[in-house]
Amino acid sequence: MNSSPKKLVSIVISVYNEAKNLLPLYKELLKNLNKCEKINYELIFVNDGSVDGSLGILSNLVAKDKNVRVVNFARNFGHEIAMTAGLDHSRGDAVIFMDADLQHPPHILPQMIEKWLSGHDVVLTKITVNQDKTALRNILSKTFYYFVNWLSDVSIPENTPDFRLIAGDYVKTIRNMRENSRMFRGMLNWLGIFNSAQIEFVAPKRVAGVTNYNFVKSMRLAIDSIIQFSIKPLRLSIYFSIICALASLSFGLITIYEHYVIHQPSGYATIICLITFLASLQFVLIGILGEYIGRIHIESRDRPLYFANVIERDETKN
Repeated sequence: MNSSPKKLVSIVISVYNEAKNLLPLYKELLKNLNKCEKINYELIFVNDGSVDGSLGILSNLVAKDKNVRVVNFARNFGHEIAMTAGLDHSRGDAVIFMDADLQHPPHILPQMIEKWLSGHDVVLTKITVNQDKTALRNILSKTFYYFVNWLSDVSIPENTPDFRLIAGDYVKTIRNMRENSRMFRGMLNWLGIFNSAQIEFVAPKRVAGVTNYNFVKSMRLAIDSIIQFSIKPLRLSIYFSIICALASLSFGLITIYEHYVIHQPSGYATIICLITFLASLQFVLIGILGEYIGRIHIESRDRPLYFANVIERDETKN
């Protein structure tokens, strides 16, 4: 008879204004996790400053289920920080990250856990079809990944969401990575992935509510991803500056030739356009440089990534 204790799996769920999805998600989690007889589990809901009653629902779950804990943020810190907090408070031998909108289907969890138990330290997922994405969002998503991978030194595969399992040294190492600008997908790829498995799935439509990732947040994530993992924009700035300097020199020689050799008056409009173009380019280059300097400033303050309290069941009262 095998008397070794069961391994513990931590399920980290980031929550931001998902009140209508929480109970259906909880029921689906229990239904699928109870199939996994080889492991114990804990559910860590990270309430990322929700203002729609999500906290009340989560507090009720804590009161009735000893396997549920809530990390409650004092304000909205963002999805990446929410996953970080869940990882910080996890106790499991493996950690699974997922969203609360049911587009990361809980029925995949037993497959992920089985892959881990068979010896894989990383289990990734890949979306084959996203039923909630419009054609425009698909185009924007492809454009996002194209530019991120072109400008970054770390390749991030398309359609591989944060719905993933990590275990072993990956948990310890990522937990120790404390930079403010974070992208979990990029951080894992920066480490290098070996001994991994992948599961494909169809992302269903949201049960309720709307996505919290709008165009502005997606752009911010893209900029964070590029600057966090690469200095390529700075190198490109140097290349553009050299090209512009050579172009300006060529234009100056042409102007001198026209004025002194063929006595043709220089074009005022052309000069104004060139001045405007070069001034605009300077502002772009200063903006890129400013982004990097700003990140240095933020990291140098060494502030905590988040401020939260943990809500958990007091077993001494039972």
